[in-house]
Amino acid sequence: MANYLIIGASSGIGFQLAAQLSIAGNQVYGTFNKHQLSSENQFLEYHFLNVLEEGGLNLDFLPDSIDGLVYCPGSISLRPFERIKSDDFIADYELQVIGAIKVIQAVLPKLKQSSNASIVLFSTIAVQTGLPFHSLVSASKGAIEGLTKALAAEYSPKIRVNCIAPSLTDTPLAASLLNTDQKKEANAIRHPLNRYGQAQDIANLAEFLLSPKSSWITGQIHKIDGGLSTLKK
Repeated sequence: MANYLIIGASSGIGFQLAAQLSIAGNQVYGTFNKHQLSSENQFLEYHFLNVLEEGGLNLDFLPDSIDGLVYCPGSISLRPFERIKSDDFIADYELQVIGAIKVIQAVLPKLKQSSNASIVLFSTIAVQTGLPFHSLVSASKGAIEGLTKALAAEYSPKIRVNCIAPSLTDTPLAASLLNTDQKKEANAIRHPLNRYGQAQDIANLAEFLLSPKSSWITGQIHKIDGGLSTLKK
């Protein structure tokens, strides 16, 4: 049994991943921010955590050794570049990058106690592909991709660090992009596999990257996008 910490396990990909890992018999510590959660699964605990809170993070609920850390908090705000204020970029960077840095630094001593330590971060297809109206999320997630490679180099061979870069996935975060049948159809046919992503698609990859089955994989940006970033229909 492995011990995993999932930051942002209250919905979407984080919620799905927490369920899969705990059902498989792993001890999962999931955090939430806005909505109180509880679990009937004996291997899944939920704890409140605000990654933007000033001062140190309260992670006293964790055991001495952690085998995997997944940082899921994010946001999607698609707007023309000229309408985005500098404060918007700062706020997005705080959540998606500084939050991840604070958690990783806090958990590093516990990860170093594991014989199979793995960190999984999240980016977006928009960083390497280039999509209009994605400047806000691309700026912060571009930093995450750079952080992934830097940390993978610095902490190898003890800790593996990988990043997942999905295309549009059906989660509450992307609800406004999939809230009509017309939007669903239009977004599905954009992808060579003729569908947009599901939370389980992404959670399956994250679960693999946490496991010993991926023990020779680190420092990678893993595209999971139905072929959109590399294929033309």
